[in-house]
Parts: sequence; structure tokens; C-alpha cells
Amino acid sequence: MKGYLIDEFSPPDMKKIIAFLEKVAIRSSLEQIFWIPVPRDMLSTTQFLHTDCQPHVFALELGDQWIKAEFFVRTLKTMRCDCPGYCTPQQREYVLNFTNGMLDQLGIST
Repeated sequence: MKGYLIDEFSPPDMKKIIAFLEKVAIRSSLEQIFWIPVPRDMLSTTQFLHTDCQPHVFALELGDQWIKAEFFVRTLKTMRCDCPGYCTPQQREYVLNFTNGMLDQLGIST
């Protein structure tokens, strides 16, 4: 899986990240995974037309001292569709901006 990994966070920084994500993201059934919705205007044509599959999201996985944003957009509704796929260039930029913006907003540097 292609993704963006940032590591060497302190335990207090990880607590800030979790608190932030609990406010703005969808928590998955797995404790270390959060789903970040991709704005509708950034969806591919197929994703945009698949309204029954929305929301389309990317995963942000948390470790003890790291976070990993996946460059894969998926639906939370079904696994059997052709709308999930690797990020378009615009979606990839959104993933990077979201992740770096979150750290900036929280005052976290690595």
C-alpha cells in the first residue's frame, strides 16, 4: 500500500492527534484506524457518480509513535465496487495537506 508515514512522535503528541481525529474523523472498528472523508469536489468521476458508495475516505493509521496516511480512497459501504482506488494527484495532495495541516494546527513538529 502506498502511503505517507511520519514517525518519532512523543506520547503527548499522539494523545493530541487522537483527540483531534476523534473530533474530525470517523473512527473505525479498529482502534488505530480513522477514516478521513474526501471532499466531494475531489472525487474521481466514478467515485462522484457512485452516490450509494459515499462517503469516500482515506485511512489514517496510528502506531505508538507514528501515523500513516494511505494514498488509497475507499468506500465504507462495500468492498465490491470499482470506485475505490489509489489517489488521483489532487486526492494525494489533499491527504498530504490534511496530515501536515493537522500537525501544524496541533503545534506538533517532527
